[in-house]
Amino acid sequence: MAGVNPYIRNPDAPRPERPFKVMFIDEATGERKTYLMDPATFPYGHIGRDGSLLAIAEEAGVEINHSCGGVCACSTCHVYVTKGLETCSKATDDEEDMLDEAPALTPDSRLSCQCVPDGSTDIEVVIPKWNRNQVQEGHH
Repeated sequence: MAGVNPYIRNPDAPRPERPFKVMFIDEATGERKTYLMDPATFPYGHIGRDGSLLAIAEEAGVEINHSCGGVCACSTCHVYVTKGLETCSKATDDEEDMLDEAPALTPDSRLSCQCVPDGSTDIEVVIPKWNRNQVQEGHH
């Protein structure tokens, strides 16, 4: 089951009704990986909000740093949603507070553990260089 921050109440995000694609782009290497998110078979409840970009990345085998375990208690899972952001759950005040701590904010910035796409369009997610470097350093 996904971790829960007892001090944060997340509004329920509607689950997608049809499969959609999420492309993860590693800003450091330029590597791209596309994952077909099928809500009928997706294993909900493992990490972050149900159906979050972090949960999708984990299922796709794409590493995104997440020091707090996906409970919106840090900003390490900060990503850029460069396509399809308008179809994602709205950022909560708690997420925006955590994003204030993240480096290199842009209008496309989201915490991947909190950002839940509704499936109405395909999504593109850029994993910032600094995020990938932190993940790689943790493996030595």
